[in-house]
Amino acid sequence: MMNRYLPEGQLIGRAENNEYVKSIKGIEKAFVNGSIIEAVALRCNNDMSLEFELGGIRGYMPKDESVLPDSDSNIKDIAVITRVGKAVCFKVINIIKDKKGKPIAILSRRAAQAECMRNYVYDLVPGDIIPAKVTHLERFGAFADIGCGIISLLPIDSISVSRISHPADRFEIGMMLYTVVKSIDQANSRIYLTHKELLGSWEENAARFRVGQTVAGIIRSIEEYGIFVELAPNLAGLAEYKAGAAVGKCASVYIKSIFPERMKVKLVLIDITDNDINKSTEYFADVKKQKHIACFRYSPACCERVIETVF
Repeated sequence: MMNRYLPEGQLIGRAENNEYVKSIKGIEKAFVNGSIIEAVALRCNNDMSLEFELGGIRGYMPKDESVLPDSDSNIKDIAVITRVGKAVCFKVINIIKDKKGKPIAILSRRAAQAECMRNYVYDLVPGDIIPAKVTHLERFGAFADIGCGIISLLPIDSISVSRISHPADRFEIGMMLYTVVKSIDQANSRIYLTHKELLGSWEENAARFRVGQTVAGIIRSIEEYGIFVELAPNLAGLAEYKAGAAVGKCASVYIKSIFPERMKVKLVLIDITDNDINKSTEYFADVKKQKHIACFRYSPACCERVIETVF
């Protein structure tokens, strides 16, 4: 079944959503159907209510309808203010008239999120592959909208096998990506995500490279015994130290040897530059068709060391 509960911003511009938000008839239809629709919040008032323009009709969202409360039932002002200028999903829960007889649509993001939790999030299990939208980045991980503005955490060590110093090394705010449900905290209704299991095993990544090639990579860490250079998000090799090396810099490296039984790629660092490498995310799983993975083995079969994720 197609997932109807998408990250916020994915309905804007779609024909069905446009039909709802551009006229009073559309708003009335959304109200009767109980549809989840989206529009951009134009302002936040002193009482922390949000206002919208819906085809000449005023849309009004009270503070207590702006977000599904957390476990302590608090709605922080910042959670409301930061919606201004952004797409907001909601259900129309009432249509009233002002003193001049003009219609006002009463909106609830809370109701949309509650439906998403009930009909989608509560049915998720570890290993499910789901779309997500990056909403903000912290040193410890990326926060992502998994549907109707419901936020989950993607810890930094679950982003890729190749180590990064900050999620901004891999993602940008607003970026759409696929993730895997890592774990579920039922008590607090929180979902934790992972991403590296979609980026291919060591063998799959190493198969793209050959001994004798010189390729571009990114310096990810500098240790006493050498420099780790990322060849792909799930593959890094080790080179001897070279003056001028710094984390984040581009490096051209010669592939000296590849050892599948030890999961090692030995490199010779040729040159270091400040150039940016545009490495787009490549999924080795068929994320558009495959909805679940039960187990992901990163290490090759010939390697004694087993690295795998069992969901």
